[in-house]
Amino acid sequence: MSSLFISSAQAADGGGLLANPTVLQFAPMIFIFVVFYFLLIRPQQQRQRKLREEQGGLRRGDKIVTAGGIVGVVQATRDGSDEVDVEIAQGVRVKIVRSTITNIVSRDKAANDS
Repeated sequence: MSSLFISSAQAADGGGLLANPTVLQFAPMIFIFVVFYFLLIRPQQQRQRKLREEQGGLRRGDKIVTAGGIVGVVQATRDGSDEVDVEIAQGVRVKIVRSTITNIVSRDKAANDS
């Protein structure tokens, strides 16, 4: 019965940060978040940054693929504008928004036309 009245300060061993049970409870979640960040979040951010740079550097003759799956060739770009003129078939030109472009195959790269 007298053990109920012993203060926790007398029973503490002074083990430091790792002896704290609340830190140990959150350690697996923190570890999982760090793994997700380096395996999923960070690479996706880098891909998005690269795509935005490529979208800003579009030029005439670049072959593109839009989010809707339309494949076309850039015919005209305007600085400061979000629209790009794209030829999707011979004689068929459409204006698309730069942010809908998901893949850019530059005219300098060899295309695998089979």
